[in-house]
Amino acid sequence: MAVRREVEVEEHEIVLHGQRYTYLAAGTRGPVVVLLHGLAGDSDTWRPVIPVLAQHARVIAPDMLGCGRSAKPRSGDYSVAAYASSLRDLLVALGHRSATVVGHSLGGGVAMQFSYQFPEMTQRLVLVASGGLGHEVTPALRATTIPGSILALRLATTLTPKWVGSLLHRVARALPSVTASDLDELARSLAALADHDARAAFMHTARGALDITGQRLDATGKLYLTAKVPLLFIAGDADAVIPARHSVDAHEAVPHSRLELFEGAGHFPHLDDPHRFSEAVTRFLRATTPARSTTTDLRDSLLAGAS
Repeated sequence: MAVRREVEVEEHEIVLHGQRYTYLAAGTRGPVVVLLHGLAGDSDTWRPVIPVLAQHARVIAPDMLGCGRSAKPRSGDYSVAAYASSLRDLLVALGHRSATVVGHSLGGGVAMQFSYQFPEMTQRLVLVASGGLGHEVTPALRATTIPGSILALRLATTLTPKWVGSLLHRVARALPSVTASDLDELARSLAALADHDARAAFMHTARGALDITGQRLDATGKLYLTAKVPLLFIAGDADAVIPARHSVDAHEAVPHSRLELFEGAGHFPHLDDPHRFSEAVTRFLRATTPARSTTTDLRDSLLAGAS
């Protein structure tokens, strides 16, 4: 039996456009795999899966601008398009011409935007409980777009850990389908948003992607552009944030795509079942050939879509 070597996960930082970006990195061989976290999240959400993925790939997990240990400038551009451009700049600065992009929730929307803006740099896409594939989203996120919500969020994040724990227990009792991983990540997000600059960045990002009725951004109309890009959807069938149906419907609309539906998993399938998630992504990397898109390919896809 082969013994897996230990893979060290290292923390790095780089300055781009005068702003500090931090990222986790692991692995020295194989394809480049970028892991993008979701709204109010950070790169630490990927720590349970990075060591396994790094056995077969060079893994980069950035803290997007306004999140984690990266800068949180008041004048920052927190749009999905800007996040995609920042990822391009990070990859170029690190000497990588292309990558497989894995995006969770909001990160899935950024991954799709990246593939749209920079098809020549996109080898594969893995969309995990992805935003941008349908309108519905949990009422808690829709509420962040209501005037005065930033004040309410400030008050909520000043609660002591004891009160936060009490709040989460109440949520668990009210919504039995919410998984332990979802509750843990909610607690981490609330703690992170106690920082004023992080809270402001979160509000800018949320209001760019959501309104009171649900998700404002819909990428399904451009999924046909991934015709030559290996595409894997991963979702938990107990997701209470973004319905798993969004991923299922998108998979059915893209004939060449693959789908992994995790039974009993919530909005964070990579945390509910890290082993299955790592194996699914590794299998996907081995079974597919990275895309090599050109301007001609994009033109042909655009014309085919128009017709």
